[in-house]
Amino acid sequence: MSIKSLAAKIFAGIIHNKTQKWAANPVEAQQKVFRELIGKASNTAFGKDHDFGNINSFTDFAAKVPVRDYEALKNYVDRVVKGGEGILWPGKPLYFAKTSGTTSGAKYIPLTKESMPFHIRAARNAILAYIHETGKSDFVDGKMIFLQGSPELDEKNGIKLGRLSGIVAHYVPAYLQKNRMPGWETNTIENWETKVDAIVEETYNEDMQVISGIPSWVQMYFEKLQQKEGKKVGDIFKNFNLFIYGGVNYEPYRAKFENLIGRKVDSIELFPASEGFFAYQDSQKEKGMLLLLNAGIFYEFIKADEFYTGNPKRYTIGEVELDINYVLIISTNAGLWAYNIGDTVAFTSLGPYRVIVTGRIKHYISAFGEHVIGKEVESALNEAMEGTDVSVNEFTVAPQITPSEGLPYHEWFIEFEKAPTDIDAFALKIDAAMRKQNVYYDDLIVGKVLRTLVITPVGKDGFKEYMKSIGKLGGQNKLPRLSNDRKIADALNK
Repeated sequence: MSIKSLAAKIFAGIIHNKTQKWAANPVEAQQKVFRELIGKASNTAFGKDHDFGNINSFTDFAAKVPVRDYEALKNYVDRVVKGGEGILWPGKPLYFAKTSGTTSGAKYIPLTKESMPFHIRAARNAILAYIHETGKSDFVDGKMIFLQGSPELDEKNGIKLGRLSGIVAHYVPAYLQKNRMPGWETNTIENWETKVDAIVEETYNEDMQVISGIPSWVQMYFEKLQQKEGKKVGDIFKNFNLFIYGGVNYEPYRAKFENLIGRKVDSIELFPASEGFFAYQDSQKEKGMLLLLNAGIFYEFIKADEFYTGNPKRYTIGEVELDINYVLIISTNAGLWAYNIGDTVAFTSLGPYRVIVTGRIKHYISAFGEHVIGKEVESALNEAMEGTDVSVNEFTVAPQITPSEGLPYHEWFIEFEKAPTDIDAFALKIDAAMRKQNVYYDDLIVGKVLRTLVITPVGKDGFKEYMKSIGKLGGQNKLPRLSNDRKIADALNK
């Protein structure tokens, strides 16, 4: 065992003990964060507008600060973007993380000197939790690859801006710099396909032991490696045994990955976003990711099925229950207040608090009142594939409200790596799993409002071509699992 590997084990034990302390006192940890946030932001423009000086409890906060999304907070953000100080948080941000917007165009999410360290610390602690639990640390001596956006940053009114993954690239610890790949020049390539080709050339002869990225784009890297070498990824990288991912559920990709790699490898799930690093998988044995309750973020939760009602109840950490779909609301030390990031989560454990990401509050199908969510379609597909050799590259679901004949239905667009021999029977298996999970969907089938789902096979690389056509190939971009309209469906049908 190297000195570096031994030091990682020792450090992992220290961090584990610190984590246990706050995880064992979750309500107190959140109350401390709440008090610090309100205190530090009392004299900001937002704090004065919302009477932070007279907020002494969460009840006060909920009464004075409404839940907002980016569009509703945009007038404050615009003042920060124009160079204003002390608007949402004291001083100016260190960076803007630039993300794709909706009605507002590009979104500029502030990152401050207080918030930035938590992004770095959380990613580090996820790896240390894995080391502490498994005892495996030799990989710290091998090469690591992080498939991410370009680290080149622009500037706006004296504040640097770029993709979050590109900003984070500037904070890789010195002890990992020699291990980290690809190099700067390769990482700055903007065209994703060109970039992946360059990464393959740079890494195929290296001792890659840790690979990290969004599964759909790592899959592209693996496929190109296999095309170049004519071997399984696990034979190219004999010591590769840890995959770190975030952004989407890994389960729909797992069978394909294990086939590409040629064996099973351990994995760590992360839950990062431009708005904050919320959770990471702290155990290989337990379901869900540890919600980070002492990391400069105060959490609220609104039941998803009540979110669009007039005045939904806002829950704090001590009030949540298992297996309920909640919209995640955050207030942060980057100056986001009662902010709806759009993600929905469910708790898998309340001691400690662990979550899974169930989808996006705007990504659902409820054309007939069924309110199908991302977690349900992913679980149904996984259940249908169990015990078969069917393999799926990518998929998305949309309602077909006005079919040329027969009843309306949910249309599943699936790019198969290995298709089922009987696609109609496979569709029935998915449908049965959906009906078991979602009582509203089942009622619509029984009541003959909907007919059973229909699978539309998508040709090889069809989803990749779609993402390329809308300028979202690679990086942190993700295909929505489901939509309540036909925008993606119509593009795929073309």
